[in-house]
Amino acid sequence: MLRLATASLAGTAIEFYDFFVYGTAAALVLGPLFFPTFSPVAGMLAAFATFGVGFVARPLGSVLFGHIGDRRGRRPVLVASLLLTGTATVAVGCVPTYDSIGVAAPVLLLTLRFLQGLGLGGEWGGAVLLTAEHAPAERRALWSSFPQIGPAVGFLLANGVMLVLSATLSDAQFASWGWRVPFWAAGALALAGLWLRSSLAESPQFLGIDNHARMPLAEVVRGHWRLVLLTAGALATGYAVFYAVTTWSLAYATERLGVDRTVMLACIMAAVVVKGALTPVAALLGDRFGRRPMCLVGCAASALWMFPMVGLLATGEPLLMFFGFLMAMLAFITMFAVIAAYLPELYEPRVRCTGAAVGYNLGGVLGGALTPIVATAAAQGDGTPWGVAAYLTGIALLSLGCFALLPETRPVRAVAAEATTG
Repeated sequence: MLRLATASLAGTAIEFYDFFVYGTAAALVLGPLFFPTFSPVAGMLAAFATFGVGFVARPLGSVLFGHIGDRRGRRPVLVASLLLTGTATVAVGCVPTYDSIGVAAPVLLLTLRFLQGLGLGGEWGGAVLLTAEHAPAERRALWSSFPQIGPAVGFLLANGVMLVLSATLSDAQFASWGWRVPFWAAGALALAGLWLRSSLAESPQFLGIDNHARMPLAEVVRGHWRLVLLTAGALATGYAVFYAVTTWSLAYATERLGVDRTVMLACIMAAVVVKGALTPVAALLGDRFGRRPMCLVGCAASALWMFPMVGLLATGEPLLMFFGFLMAMLAFITMFAVIAAYLPELYEPRVRCTGAAVGYNLGGVLGGALTPIVATAAAQGDGTPWGVAAYLTGIALLSLGCFALLPETRPVRAVAAEATTG
């Protein structure tokens, strides 16, 4: 289990590195380079719109790779999705700017971002299911949380590279070629991930299915449409909180408050480090107390914390901003540490790869794609952007209602084992 979980963690880290490095670049440099005829605010909105395209592509990727995962196995999904995302990311680093090729530059950027999202849409389902379906029932949330640490590691890698480049290069050098380096590095990371995944065994639950679904998406839509919509709504707040902290706040603080980008990256990264470190702890609590209670607590905490977080961000003071981000990340991981066990348990094995991945990635569209765009628009004008806080609080309340309508899935074997031991 440790070897399998570590390989899943490494793969998700690499794929999310590819995805996050684009978000950081969008917040810092893509607007002026690819949309120079726009005003600064409009250019940032356009850059965030290309960022959002990746989320729109993710449900399509979950359908495509979910079909493969439910028909051919979880393992092929891991290889194909990593190869697609890594190739698209390297290509982003090679796209000429608007000054070189005109309107073709943002079109190419948009296309490659779409391919990134397509690959990532398949990655999560394959990595999580391969781990969850190997794990013992009483520790399924713990082992399944390893792929959930991957996004934190990927984010830290992406922003760590950006932080080093930002601190060592002049603004002109960073805008000219420095921002491309993290995209080129994705090629080496993808090769490392493919090597790690080459020896993984197929999921025993998949091998035990006698009658594989012929059209998994059709079965999910016909028999589980309500579950898909509820899980998408439930997960929206996690995406919204995460990208409000890691993407929108970075752009807002550097552009509107004049905070140095190195300081902002350091504040955000420090909060994400704590979030990643505490993921297994929250997962253990999910094995002990159940998946649904953890999700309800995380949603409620998010709803209560969004106004204080935005207020602390508006001060521009590093320590206060870090505290605001940290508490938001703790609320986020209270939910998302157990999601990798919760979603697969909600779906029957024959359509699990499609159902869980589609619900997860639709939540990304609702919460992740729209948040940087809506928040940037809502933060116009002077003063503290309370409209952003209201928007995030509203999403948290929506997710709270969706989680309240979902059942608990903690395995009976885990409850029986706990009763036996004490």
